[in-house]
Amino acid sequence: MAPRRPAHPASMPRTGSLRPWLMLATAVLAQAAGTVFQSAPAFLIPLLHTQRGVPLAQAGLLASAPTLGLVITLVAWGALTDRVGERWVIAGGMALTALAAIGAMTASGYLGLGGFLLLGGAASASTNAASGRVVVGWFRKEQRGLAMGIRQMCQPLGVAVAAIAVPPLAASGGVSAAMVLPLVLTASLAVLSAVVIVDPPRPKRSGADAGGRPANPYRRSATLVRIHLASALLVVPQFTVSIFGLVWLTADRGMTATAAGIVVGVSQFVGALGRVAIGVLSDRVGSRLRPLRWVAWTAAAVMVVLAASELAPAWAGAAALIVAATITVADNGLAYTAVAELAGPFWSGRALGTQNTGQFLAASIVGPAVGGLITLVGYPFAFAMVALAPVAAVPLVPREGEEPHHSGRSFRRQKREYATETAT
Repeated sequence: MAPRRPAHPASMPRTGSLRPWLMLATAVLAQAAGTVFQSAPAFLIPLLHTQRGVPLAQAGLLASAPTLGLVITLVAWGALTDRVGERWVIAGGMALTALAAIGAMTASGYLGLGGFLLLGGAASASTNAASGRVVVGWFRKEQRGLAMGIRQMCQPLGVAVAAIAVPPLAASGGVSAAMVLPLVLTASLAVLSAVVIVDPPRPKRSGADAGGRPANPYRRSATLVRIHLASALLVVPQFTVSIFGLVWLTADRGMTATAAGIVVGVSQFVGALGRVAIGVLSDRVGSRLRPLRWVAWTAAAVMVVLAASELAPAWAGAAALIVAATITVADNGLAYTAVAELAGPFWSGRALGTQNTGQFLAASIVGPAVGGLITLVGYPFAFAMVALAPVAAVPLVPREGEEPHHSGRSFRRQKREYATETAT
């Protein structure tokens, strides 16, 4: 397939135009719709386990099927985005996810259901890299932190929609009724994405190798790899809080399930706003990586505070959990934007796919590893030990002006070059 042509200048939004924001809203809704599909099986566990007698391990395997599909296709979707553009990757991925939802509704057994959930998760991964490229391509550098922070709200938004809607749908009509919601959302967003999203214009290819292909940013610098590794470490406190926060409040702090659920819900909402706030801060200071280091240090501090809250009343522990949930998710948008900016317009899809893959793989380890740690030493000591992960991430985050390993150009110069290339 031949590389796509750059967008015609007439299609480019003018400065101050609302069109980039409309495309951002569409991209956010598309990824939120994909998140609804990915999250729906987890909220089917009560139906499958308690009412239909499906073993908990098998029900959990079904719930993890979309995430497995997501992880194994992220880089491939990113590479396709680099090749053909954002519009049809997002629209096509949403259409394929809708088809997988239809398959899940009509599956005759749990093996077939798991297969369609796996395929739907793989298809929904299309929005992860492509929606980030829409932000980097259509927003000026001084707006990207805010725009990417808004984009990062898609995950909590999708989880919240699934948490509210899937259980009553499943109770009334089973798996088929529950999958109607992701079907309607993904099908609608497939059409809306095809209509609204326009591929960002790309600069003329420069720095190509002898075969005419864009230069591989992973060969010229270790910067991207360092950001990937730092992000993987910063996933550890984030998923520790999200996986074990609810059970800590109920089993260890004595809160009722309803009260603990409210605390977790509030933490999701505040965390979504926190992603936007840290994005705005990165725009103000003109850097993604300085705030990323600040977040890493703060994440370590709040995990220690969370551990120490064991000595305080339960309400203080709940407040500490909300703060911890807000801080530990704040790094996602910063690292994502930095990766997209540094990878360049012809490699950012693959780089963003690699970024997400590393984070999901690290997240898959957190559950059993931290769960075992809690069993051995208890919640307070486990939370305190988790604080070591963000501390280890700090020296991995590159500094502006630093000469990365194996790089012939300074980090500052790489940023300046890409900012010039992607100016709209």
